[in-house]
Order: sequence, then structure tokens, then C-alpha cells
Amino acid sequence: MTGADDITTPRGLVIPAAAVSWSFARAAGAGGQNVNKSSTKAVLVVDLTAVEGPRAAVRRVVAALGTELRVTRQSMRSQWANRQACLQAAMERIDEASRPAPPPRRPTRPTRGSVERRLESKRRQSAKKRDRRADD
Repeated sequence: MTGADDITTPRGLVIPAAAVSWSFARAAGAGGQNVNKSSTKAVLVVDLTAVEGPRAAVRRVVAALGTELRVTRQSMRSQWANRQACLQAAMERIDEASRPAPPPRRPTRPTRGSVERRLESKRRQSAKKRDRRADD
């Protein structure tokens, strides 16, 4: 059962609130006085071993990202916006990692008609160049 503060990703994985920790610091870069006095940089750390969902998807997430996911954002001017950006980035990375690998490509043979069309085109091109040649 999910709690009120748990995070649910678009693919249905649930990140318990206890598996999420936040820290904040002063952001680097331009911004003047706001940057110097506000802790707007957000760092999100997610314990991926606590993610709930289909067993295979959770295994793929841990295999792809490890046991801990750290996301840092400091591009926005407010802490709230940086927190939202961190959450969005974390959910996208977890969803991408949980996606099953595409099936391997099975090579196919060209159809008989396509082979014949290609060879006929080559014959026409060859004849065109042969006709252009000067007779000696």
C-alpha cells in the first residue's frame, strides 16, 4: 500500500517516502544577492533498493542505476522549482531504466521482387553509361 508522500512514476513504480532524502545548498553561478543568501540548489538521493513494483522492473532499475540515485538541480531561482526538476529527472531516469530491452532484430531477406527491381535498375544504368561511351 502506498503512503500519501510516496512517489509514483508514470510506469507504475512506487518510491517510498522513506527512500527519498533531500539536501540543499547555495547554488553556484550568476544570480547576485539571491544566490548568495538562498539555498536553492537541491540534491535528491533515492535508495533504489526500496523501490516497489514488478520484480523484473525493479531488478532492471537496480542493474542499470545501482542501489542509489543522486540527482542535483540548481538552474532555477527557487528551491521549490529545483526540487520539482529533481523529482522529474529522477522519475524519468527510473522509468527509462525499468523499460525492458527491445527484442533483438531478426535479419530478413529482401523479397524476390525487390531484388529483381534492383538488378533491372542496375542494368538500365549500365546500358545508359554504355551508350554514352565513344565508339573506338
